[in-house]
Amino acid sequence: MRYIRSRIAVSLGALVAACGPALSQAVPASAAPDASETGVFQLGEISVIGTDRAAGGTSGQALSQDRATAQDMYVFNRASLDDALTLVPGVHVDGFGGSRNEKVAYIRGFDLFQAPLSIDGVRVYLPYDNRLDLGRFITPDLAAVEVQKGYVSVLNGPGGMGGAINLVTRKPTKALDFSAQETIDFGNTGKLASHVGAASLGTLQEKFYLQANAGYRSSDGFFLSRRFDPVSFGGVETENGGRRDHAETRDWRVNLKAGVTPNDTDEYSISYTKQEGRKEAPFSTEEPIRGVTGPSPTGTPSFQRSWEWPKWDYESVYFLSHTALGEKSYVNGKLFYNKLNNLLSAYDDGTFTTRATGRSFDSYYDETGYGGSVELGTELIPMNTLKGAFHWRRDVHEPRNLASPGVNSVFDAEAEQSEDTMSFALENTFHATERLDLVAGLSYDRRVLDKAEYVVDSGADSYLREYDKKNDGAWNWQAAAIYKLSEAGRVHASVSDRTRFPTLWERFSTRFGDALPNPGLEAERAQNWEMGWTDMVRPGLTLGATAFYSDVKDVIQGVTVTMTDPTDPTQELVYNQNQNVGDGDYYGVELKAEWTATDTLAFGGHYTYLRRKIDAPENPEIKPVGTPRHSALLYAKWRAYEGLDLTPSVELSSSRYSTNRSENAYDKNGGFVLVNMSADYAFTENFSAGVGVRNLFDKNYAVQYGYPEAGRTLFARAKATF
Repeated sequence: MRYIRSRIAVSLGALVAACGPALSQAVPASAAPDASETGVFQLGEISVIGTDRAAGGTSGQALSQDRATAQDMYVFNRASLDDALTLVPGVHVDGFGGSRNEKVAYIRGFDLFQAPLSIDGVRVYLPYDNRLDLGRFITPDLAAVEVQKGYVSVLNGPGGMGGAINLVTRKPTKALDFSAQETIDFGNTGKLASHVGAASLGTLQEKFYLQANAGYRSSDGFFLSRRFDPVSFGGVETENGGRRDHAETRDWRVNLKAGVTPNDTDEYSISYTKQEGRKEAPFSTEEPIRGVTGPSPTGTPSFQRSWEWPKWDYESVYFLSHTALGEKSYVNGKLFYNKLNNLLSAYDDGTFTTRATGRSFDSYYDETGYGGSVELGTELIPMNTLKGAFHWRRDVHEPRNLASPGVNSVFDAEAEQSEDTMSFALENTFHATERLDLVAGLSYDRRVLDKAEYVVDSGADSYLREYDKKNDGAWNWQAAAIYKLSEAGRVHASVSDRTRFPTLWERFSTRFGDALPNPGLEAERAQNWEMGWTDMVRPGLTLGATAFYSDVKDVIQGVTVTMTDPTDPTQELVYNQNQNVGDGDYYGVELKAEWTATDTLAFGGHYTYLRRKIDAPENPEIKPVGTPRHSALLYAKWRAYEGLDLTPSVELSSSRYSTNRSENAYDKNGGFVLVNMSADYAFTENFSAGVGVRNLFDKNYAVQYGYPEAGRTLFARAKATF
């Protein structure tokens, strides 16, 4: 076995030599973080292979899980969730529709519709469209970001078709636990681009703990590369370079937590999270702007939308518990109440001064989600662990629309859409030997649509009607084998067959007249196959490799639909509609390693190869968007001098496709290489400061056509802990 492992290490070493170690490697049980040292809130974690869950948390097996720690996110200056996820192998971050200015993550090709987001294991779900903007979630106040890929335990609830993301908050580790940090970003002109800060204060006592975390980010807009080439329509540029126009953002979040630990096994915690944000939406640099530029000479592309979000607020209260039932059993409980208030404001044109035409409106979202879950586990049968879970949530969407706010003060009729989602799940782990675990899971998910109202505008008045209501249900199953090679080594193989129900938005949204509803839209299903290996092949050198394949059925994607104008049979109307376009194949390889070369020098990195194919017989031109075929992160950590740490890194990505806002045209965005550097000096055990640069060579690049990313960005930061 030792000879075989050595040969495997040599073969993989040839492939990953340029990659170095994984920054956020899959954590085996022996390397699982100690909450008493890291300040991680264990009740809010998702378990990894073989981890003892005596302290609570989500107990379903997580076979292929990576994490970005608070230290990772600080060192690499990743202040928002979308940015932090680029540290994780197999995850790609992309724009999600230019005029909405949203950031979305793809986990091995699966987006946020198919890979849910949670905070402390409690699902963050926008009841209507679930179009979560990862750019609104700041990271300095978090303990870790966990990412599951492929196999997501059925115990974790519905929707984990292709992965899951979990934000883990902090928990105090001592009687007085305080930390604070501040980072200031400067553009390539030397002007202020943003500032980000966070503070944490807590106390850990024998029978209880208290924790308060707060974080904020403020930016007047990032700075484009000096190599940016402006585009003009009618002699007027859509963007003149320098600070990105109309890119201001403001976000802050507070998390309060109180917990009781009456004995060595039980824990009960209640948390409150409040975050508020507002954002603007930069214009595409490749399309004309109404009221600012001239029109396109050909009439295509048309003028852009003039949108902004004065309000993007999220609030959550949740209760988590872990209770031991004797020495062999336990029960975990969750209760939650989530609230989202969202305002989208549209203007007549790109000057953002008037709101009198039909292009202007205020769209208010009042979203509510509440529910809970219970999980039971027992090891009463020798060599066997049986767990069961029940999840229920109710989602309510209550939109209000005010047309032409500059001349109108009467809202449309208020519609309501509401839905219940339930899941019953069982997972059994058979400990076949001291080294081998066999896992099997089964669940049934059910979606019940209670209300599906929509507003009909008759010109002088508006009234409510209701779409045809359709319920849906689906069985899910999964199986896995995990073999323990050593204290640090694992080999695993798994298959997971999971379903994802379409959102209310995907079924019913008209996108302000640009789309057609599709109440009969079917659920997507993916069968995920995976084989993975990780081990410390020699002291200081850990390697890992994972091969994965996903067979996706009934892929949901927007397509162009042409209809005859009912008022003029000689004219055609063009709409977008979400349809089950066909089947998909997603497959690839992840390679990762970490090497501690000396006491003062370490290297690391990861590489992902991802291929996505969509077989859509009626729409052969459809292309998978948002994911490059090749991507990698390489870095080194060097203790150059006592107290002085230098961290250079390189991000690499091949080209990827993006689509226009009508989802009927595709553009290929070129690949890029970004060089980054940071230097931090620890003045004392409790205080450090540093400087750094991202995109050192001021690369002009974009991951979505017409939306260039930031050029060279300098930063300075300081951190104190007591």
